[in-house]
Amino acid sequence: MQAFWLSLAMIFLAELGDKTQLVALTLATRYNARVVLWGIFWATLGVHIASTTIGWVMGGILPTDWIQFFAGLAFIVFGFWTLRGDSLDDNEEVHTKITSPFWLVFVTFFLAELGDKTMLSTVTLATTNAFIPVWIGSTLGMVLSDGLAIWIGTILGTRLPEKAVKLGASVIFFAFGAFSMLQGGLRLPAWVWVIAAVSCIGLGFFFLRPAREKTEPCEEELAS
Repeated sequence: MQAFWLSLAMIFLAELGDKTQLVALTLATRYNARVVLWGIFWATLGVHIASTTIGWVMGGILPTDWIQFFAGLAFIVFGFWTLRGDSLDDNEEVHTKITSPFWLVFVTFFLAELGDKTMLSTVTLATTNAFIPVWIGSTLGMVLSDGLAIWIGTILGTRLPEKAVKLGASVIFFAFGAFSMLQGGLRLPAWVWVIAAVSCIGLGFFFLRPAREKTEPCEEELAS
């Protein structure tokens, strides 16, 4: 049960402010919220069985100390990723001819979730925890997170308090990551810690660097 609750909590946090949560909010403005959540549940169940399998296989091959250490490093990366947040661009919209709301939500969310932060978080959790609790816990964590966002968005007519949510979730990721690195890295050589520290600093600059503003092409460039 510990693996179930851990997976539920961590994926719930990972989904806050994530791109797929923005997809859920967008879809909920067009279709019934229950249909959207039902489509999200089945799409997540499908994606996370694959990510849990990947993590479970990796956990059976790699040494435990190294798994715990790099799992902690991965969660610190997810902390930076959460702090930066995601945005939904026009070119990321999924265009499909599917007319059924359920299948449209299922396909859209399935594609949006592939390679996303929550999928990678599930892979990381599955390297050190049992398969089924991680699979079910991560799926329910995502559905609950998206359901909360849809409910608050419907009631208040606005998004979640983004900065506060990002900061709180990031702090939890950093703390969990540091604890996991300490657990697994006590017997690892010093050079591994040095590389990890340099990597964290570099990743912090990468994720938290100021975003470039998009500029519209001027008339002369359009004419040419």
